[in-house]
Amino acid sequence: MTEKKTTSGSSATVTNLSEAYQETPYLNPESLPDSLLTRMPQPTGWRILILPYRGAGKTESGILLSHETQERSNVGTQVGYVLKVGPLAYKDLDKFPDGAWCKEKQWVMFARYAGSRFQIEGGEVRILNDDEIIATILDPNDIKHT
Repeated sequence: MTEKKTTSGSSATVTNLSEAYQETPYLNPESLPDSLLTRMPQPTGWRILILPYRGAGKTESGILLSHETQERSNVGTQVGYVLKVGPLAYKDLDKFPDGAWCKEKQWVMFARYAGSRFQIEGGEVRILNDDEIIATILDPNDIKHT
């Protein structure tokens, strides 16, 4: 278990995936404990395990979004955090002559409905092929999510 700072400044213990999401920032990947990462699926071959970005529950002007709108946005998200990389990812030198397109602990972009989505305790993760990554980004908030 890992402690995280809440918006009020007090500490809280992270025990599952949903607790890693915060209001600001919306996802704090550093709050994911090693024990939780160990329990997550290990991607095989050329696959990559991604934690999709989950946006805010309200607009910039303060309008609260319905649960249905948030769910639709989560399914169609194009941004995620790389949790694990399979042992063969980016090893094909013909396909990736300049090396890996991304690495663990990096924010990436991918096609809207790319990869296989599945639920684990506390949320959803995706497994993508290594060539489905279309960009790396510094901050998921730089990308508009609608």
